[in-house]
Amino acid sequence: MSDSVQTAYFEGIGDCHVHVDGAEKRSFSDRFEADGMKFEEPSVNFFSFNNPYGACRTCEGFGKVLGIDPDLVIPDKSLSVYEGAIAPWRSETMKKWLTPLLKDGIRFDFPIHRPYEELTAEERELLWTGNEYFEGLNRFFRYMESKTHKIQYRVLLSRYRGRTVCPDCRGTRLRKDASYVKINESSISDLVLMPISRAMEFFDTLELSEYQQKVAERLLREINNRLGYLDEVGLGYLTLNRMTSTLSGGEFQRIKLATSLGSALVGSMYILDEPSIGLHPRDTKRLVGVLKTLRDLGNTVIVVEHEEEVMTAADQIIDIGPDAGVHGGELVFQGQLEDLNGSQSHTADFLLGREQVKWNGIRRKWKDSISITGARENNLRNIDVQVPLGVLTAITGVSGSGKSTLVKKIIYPSIGKILGTVSDTTGKFGRLDGDYGRVTQIEFVDQNPIGKSSRSNPVTYVKAYDAIRQLFTDQPLAKQRGYKPSHFSFNVDGGRCETCQGEGEVKIEMQFMADIYYLTCESCKGRRFKQEILDVEYKGKNIADVLDMTVEESLGFFEGRNAIISKIRPLFEVGLGYIGLGQSSNSLSGGEAQRVKLAFYLGKNTRNSKEHILFIFDEPTTGLHFHDIAKLLISINALIEQGNSVIVIEHNMEVIKCADWIIDLGPEGGENGGQVTFAGVPEDMVKLENNHTAQFLKDKL
Repeated sequence: MSDSVQTAYFEGIGDCHVHVDGAEKRSFSDRFEADGMKFEEPSVNFFSFNNPYGACRTCEGFGKVLGIDPDLVIPDKSLSVYEGAIAPWRSETMKKWLTPLLKDGIRFDFPIHRPYEELTAEERELLWTGNEYFEGLNRFFRYMESKTHKIQYRVLLSRYRGRTVCPDCRGTRLRKDASYVKINESSISDLVLMPISRAMEFFDTLELSEYQQKVAERLLREINNRLGYLDEVGLGYLTLNRMTSTLSGGEFQRIKLATSLGSALVGSMYILDEPSIGLHPRDTKRLVGVLKTLRDLGNTVIVVEHEEEVMTAADQIIDIGPDAGVHGGELVFQGQLEDLNGSQSHTADFLLGREQVKWNGIRRKWKDSISITGARENNLRNIDVQVPLGVLTAITGVSGSGKSTLVKKIIYPSIGKILGTVSDTTGKFGRLDGDYGRVTQIEFVDQNPIGKSSRSNPVTYVKAYDAIRQLFTDQPLAKQRGYKPSHFSFNVDGGRCETCQGEGEVKIEMQFMADIYYLTCESCKGRRFKQEILDVEYKGKNIADVLDMTVEESLGFFEGRNAIISKIRPLFEVGLGYIGLGQSSNSLSGGEAQRVKLAFYLGKNTRNSKEHILFIFDEPTTGLHFHDIAKLLISINALIEQGNSVIVIEHNMEVIKCADWIIDLGPEGGENGGQVTFAGVPEDMVKLENNHTAQFLKDKL
């Protein structure tokens, strides 16, 4: 019997019909199909976008395709169809596509006078698909594509093309038929589009049969543990398919921390470099709990940290100092928090309340502002925001509340495009109003490295090196030998060491192994210049000695040389007196790079100019001790005194208490955030009862 069934399947190419005497004919198939559809046999690779087998066929696993961008087609959502919401149909030539909709809209009850943002999902879809009365946008763009042999149609299409979410996989990057496999009516595509907090709820309430429970028992334990750790480190607002490239440094570090917790290793040593970056004080407590869990598992946890909450929770504090650079490098204190009282250090002074970041007691008044209407990018809930000019504005809120989206995706690119200096994609919003015409320049002072190569360093970035090279050119020996300023540059041929091209270090290519970098150049011994250039000295120091000086040392060395001092002093004022003038940009931390940029703008001194620069800082306190935050605030206020405006995205309460205006987003992160919970001065904010930022600000104000 089984042999006959096997033969029938083979000869019938997967179909087998069984006739039983006195009973009905039964049909069987060994193909994985139903209702005329053939399905793939699921496997692990079937659910992976990193594998060609599981990747979406349309976008090839990237999640986005080059297509017609709805936001370019309908840029102003506050307009109705009658008022010209559909941009390509506004011209006299293309109006013929719109006329049937305006004329016959009443026949199928379409509201042509209602703003696009108030239309239902079905009504919006109808604009694209069309019906028997009018041809929709999809048909319109197909017609345009059929005419691409004419340049005017190619130009028109290019205006409305952009990177859009793949229609087949909804941005999940998985093949379409992977979503046919469902557990409790939810597919893997549905799950990866959920925030982690919602995904946890799904797996917690998952109802399975006894057999399924046995199969899934170990898997569910691992899934729940890993999701739980991600939520514990304050990342419950992220969706599971969020691209790593869109995460902040702090978020990425906390994901790695959650991975370590999920692996449940014991006897390991974990070294964390400022894991509290990007965390609201509300979430820092949870982070401390996670670090203690790692410790209790039997691991050693070492944290490099400036956050007060983390320091006070530590079992052992090791304080290095007493100051930075040449004035540091000593062990000032080691022991428990309660023994810190006898220590004379900046850390002890701030932790014990002997010293604090002072506010000058004055809130600047403002009359000019920039207004953003209908911001709805990512999790922003169609909010209206008024950003004052000429003051220090702090954008606050818990992690994931929408601060970076508002500033980086809407305020910065929208104003930058008007000024013609920014080409970044602008997020979805309605309108930009107010006094943005006052702004002559917009600068996003981020933590990316200064310059574009390892040759970049602080002294060249703040434009002090030009004056230093001129000073050496003016020395008698340099004049005698006919040296020009270019001879004292390590970027061009002439005086630099040609073996290492002025790097001071060489790269050795290893044929079958990784290249070896940073070997001191044998020709110049790391000095970067030829010996004859080093013969030229000023006050007993050659150009290489000057590049090896710290900022603080150079201020004394160049005393009286105002052209040099005026450029270098801002570096000292922002708390970077310890860095080397010629220190490679590669060796600067993100916070240091950000402060070098700040020093550059301070050095420009725009007090008497007609420029009004809008500065945007993204967490400028990253990597800063309390002692340095006070210096940073003096520098930021100096920018405002020069007639500029400053916006800071910040969690640090010391900076927030000194702000002239606060815009708080929330109330929570992810889909529970994106609303303006407060806009006003800090004194009014602390009166709020159920606001996370207000609770922590009360202690500082």
